[in-house]
Amino acid sequence: MKVIICGAGQVGWQIARHLSGENNDVTVVDNNPELVRRATDTLDVQGIAGFASYPDILDRAGARDADMVIAATHSDEVNMVTCQVAHSVFAVQRKIARLRAQSYLDAIYSDLYRRDHLPIDVVISPEKEVADAALQRLAAPAAFDTESFLEGKAQLLGITIDEDCPVINTPLRQLTDLFSTLRAVVVGIRRESALFVPSSGDQIFAGDECYVFSHTEDMTRTLEIFGKTQSKQERIVIIGGGNVGLGVAQALETRTERVRVKMIERNRFCAERAADALDRTIVLNGDGLDSGLLEEANIATADAVLAVTDDDKTNLLASVRSKEMGCPMAITLINDPTLVPLMTPLDIDAYINPRATTVSSILRHIRHGRVRGVYSIGDAEAEVIEAQVLGTSPIAGQKIKEVDFPEGTLIGAVMKQGKVIKPTSEMRIEEGDVIAIFAMTEDVPEVERLLQVSIDFF
Repeated sequence: MKVIICGAGQVGWQIARHLSGENNDVTVVDNNPELVRRATDTLDVQGIAGFASYPDILDRAGARDADMVIAATHSDEVNMVTCQVAHSVFAVQRKIARLRAQSYLDAIYSDLYRRDHLPIDVVISPEKEVADAALQRLAAPAAFDTESFLEGKAQLLGITIDEDCPVINTPLRQLTDLFSTLRAVVVGIRRESALFVPSSGDQIFAGDECYVFSHTEDMTRTLEIFGKTQSKQERIVIIGGGNVGLGVAQALETRTERVRVKMIERNRFCAERAADALDRTIVLNGDGLDSGLLEEANIATADAVLAVTDDDKTNLLASVRSKEMGCPMAITLINDPTLVPLMTPLDIDAYINPRATTVSSILRHIRHGRVRGVYSIGDAEAEVIEAQVLGTSPIAGQKIKEVDFPEGTLIGAVMKQGKVIKPTSEMRIEEGDVIAIFAMTEDVPEVERLLQVSIDFF
């Protein structure tokens, strides 16, 4: 597949890293020559320095025979014009654009993106993706990472193993014997910064970060078995009233169960905008690092603080101060992945990586076959791929033990006729089943091959 990626920032670079690693023909375009040079020096991609919306630049990038254009520059307008030029001048079949401004995302204006108007096939909103991720973290406060799969019937939970974990030093095969009715599978373990897919003989140790697939109905029990207690989040303080914070507050206000939300926003204009848009949320104008303002927001009696400003250091420090003042749970927005190792020593419970959520959303629309969802793990170390099994897939009709899966993969859950089932080696994968697979990044191409439809399917 020939892909042109417009924008060589964090998201564009990460998408290029994924696609070039899977032997796609990738060209990166950016008006910053340094970012283009970084991409071409570190990845197997071609690079063009220039404005992605200019027809001659897209022509030099190979748009005449490109299969897809991904417009992920920092400008909504450049991304929109790039897709228009790719369609009108070069007839590129698939166009994905990252758009931030809420006005462009309003449902009443969605007609704008028709092929005879502004031809964008997929619109990605980073703020909406991040707000959704924040709500998922709040729904499972005992996990440092969460994502829904299989129509919300299965959850991927990232769980840090503490010294008092009941199943510490227990081989995974014994977990199956001890909790035979538990619909949960440990699909990944990060130990001493290295992520791997465990075998049945591997044990869980204190300090490990485990990725566990669980049936949604068994999520609370799964967390308890791994030494975590689930508590209701009834009082929440949001630090940051931008698009992400506003989106989270609006979603919390629509819930049937009453959630008391207070928001702190430093910028007066943003604070007034948030106050006008919200009904029950109390909006305070001031610095989220101000201990006096945190006291006014009753941070000591809050169940969780969500720090989602556009500054990583502010988010980190506000989370630390909130916990020091008595808040039991802190969720932090972190753009810079090099800051993630600070989470544990700073006692921050969970983090949201906007880059990972946006990358996951874009990959969802790129994968082959009937892929329905993709979630990027860590710093692009692994992926969880949710896909429907087609009759022409190499795995259709085979038992799981008969499929030659790569060593770095594990099936987390299978949905048959709408029912989620814990996978076993004897289970037969049938046409129409939907499976969720945890795969190390280097094994993703082989997983795609196993899922991919053959040409005669069409």
